[in-house]
Amino acid sequence: MRATDELEKEHHGIRLMLQVLRALAQKLRVGESVEPAHLDQMMDFFTVFVDKCHHGKEEEYLFPALTAAGVVREGGPIGVLLSEHALGQELVERMQEALSLLRVEVDDPVGKASFQSIAEEYEALMLQHIDKEQIVLFALANAKLDESKDLELSAAFERLEEDRIGKGTHEKFHAFLDKMATVYLH
Repeated sequence: MRATDELEKEHHGIRLMLQVLRALAQKLRVGESVEPAHLDQMMDFFTVFVDKCHHGKEEEYLFPALTAAGVVREGGPIGVLLSEHALGQELVERMQEALSLLRVEVDDPVGKASFQSIAEEYEALMLQHIDKEQIVLFALANAKLDESKDLELSAAFERLEEDRIGKGTHEKFHAFLDKMATVYLH
């Protein structure tokens, strides 16, 4: 299995959580109750699984490997993807702020509207970002990185996962994702 295959599998989970995000935002907008712990855990998924783990693998290992292989960073696909990572972080912070408003006043229409609007923006950003990575970045990686570098990346991804989020945390996020999909998407 190539290092990019692992990132693609993570993309599948991120897409699924984005569907859950859409469902939760819609429930909040129409006044249905949502388990606060689910919202908190979903935000943890975005900050820990997506940003620290998935984007960490790309930013700390894949992007530098591609740059070393001759892929332009500034003004090229890597620069674009890095700016989208930063925008995604900002949108997650803004969603958390909107949720803070809802913790103070559960029926706050401003908080609900704000959360839904930001959630929609985040979902759109992440879906097109994932498409760029799948179509452009991973094709570049598979073409430019040899088997030795690919094995090195896979090992680095595993170390990052254990060091950054802890052994077994990745699996816990997948179990949570399955639970959220069952509760909110079926």
